[in-house]
Amino acid sequence: MNYDLIYPGNPDQYLDDLCRRVDQGMDEGLLPVEVFRDDAVFRAEMERIFARNWIFVAHTSEIPNNGDFVLRRLGIDKVIVTRDDSGQINVMLNHCRHRGTELCHHDKGNARHFKCPYHGWVYRNNGEWAGAPHLKDAYDGPLDKKEWGLLKAAKVESIHGFIFASLNPEIAPLREYLGGAAWMMDAIFGLHPDGMKVIKEPERFIVKADWKSGAENFSGDAYHVSTAHLSAALSEFIPGVNQVSSLASGYDFGNGNSFIGHALPDLIAPMFDMWGYTAEQREKFDLSTLDEVQLEMLRTVPPTIGTIFPNFSFLRFPQPDVPGQMPIPFTSIRMWQPVSPGVMELWNYEFEYACLPEDFHERAYLAGQFGFGSGGIFEQDDTAVWEGIAKVGGSPWARTKGMRLHYQQKRGGPDPDWKGPGEFHPSIYGEYSQERFWRRWVKEMREGKGAVPSVADQCLGQGECE
Repeated sequence: MNYDLIYPGNPDQYLDDLCRRVDQGMDEGLLPVEVFRDDAVFRAEMERIFARNWIFVAHTSEIPNNGDFVLRRLGIDKVIVTRDDSGQINVMLNHCRHRGTELCHHDKGNARHFKCPYHGWVYRNNGEWAGAPHLKDAYDGPLDKKEWGLLKAAKVESIHGFIFASLNPEIAPLREYLGGAAWMMDAIFGLHPDGMKVIKEPERFIVKADWKSGAENFSGDAYHVSTAHLSAALSEFIPGVNQVSSLASGYDFGNGNSFIGHALPDLIAPMFDMWGYTAEQREKFDLSTLDEVQLEMLRTVPPTIGTIFPNFSFLRFPQPDVPGQMPIPFTSIRMWQPVSPGVMELWNYEFEYACLPEDFHERAYLAGQFGFGSGGIFEQDDTAVWEGIAKVGGSPWARTKGMRLHYQQKRGGPDPDWKGPGEFHPSIYGEYSQERFWRRWVKEMREGKGAVPSVADQCLGQGECE
């Protein structure tokens, strides 16, 4: 939308009005299409959401040794995630402080230093400036190593090996920030003290869809399965998959953090409690850190899908590694990486418990790829329909008519006897999780307004601008 035609020279006014319409629209169960594929919205999201919140960037199993690094994304920024020579984890902007060119062009590796390909400035793997060519002639000696080091994330923390970074120095500690979602992560990823590890490098591919479509879908949409994924049932890849929404429940922890749970023993077979890990595999697990509510949840309605706002999603579901074979559990972490308005890069990480044997890791990886790899039967379905949402978001006809999307499913309400954090909804129908995703989006878009000062404000009276 060309907001200059309606709000000449004032995108903030346009965004304020859009946030008001989204907020009021959720009261009616309606969502304006302008939230998708919009230049002003996208730019604001990068500053107001991705620059202010905790964002997942890597897993500790990817950088186990001092000097290891991976190249990742924080919003639209490429970042270098390193384990420096002291073992500390750093998240640094991948741009040289001299002339701003990209510093690192390798997806992963091990290095004590990073050298800029333009003028040769060198940085240590903790981000400190280390040197430059012709120091005496060009600069009369070394520069201040801290002042001219790489820009670093204000906060870096991990939970169960998942490394999150934030550019916001005032943000709450990660576990506090996650609230009840941390309790759920304990139940999903905390079944063994050695934790999980990345099986292979994350798969990455471009999808012409808005990052929010993936995040919102994984927050609580099981309703689409019987239609969008009917081919999985018709092909007998997963017989009966079109009935999963009827046996789906919701775990909502507020703030756009929510999970879908499935009664897998009823959906598949009694031995598919705890996602279908075998008795031999379970003997390796240590469940002593889980409370009674978590244990009962894993036995009856384990979490299978979920989203932690803004763009971290989880998937663990039993699937065959070979069509026709008994389903086995696989674990995928999905990152809906924003690229541009209406375009995202989908990152698919597959994980498994480090304590389980390598042959099972290989089988779990294949199971995940059959369903949710770039050519997976479910992935092809989801990405195709999400691309249509981006198209209507940019449709002049839809915008001129003020088209709003329908979020009005009937609601049964949460279980009053639930003893865990947040809410447990016996039925996934009701779109309550999706509504709360959009409420969080509005909150961040409003609170983030003005939170990122202008360049002039940042540098005023501070000499060198960081």
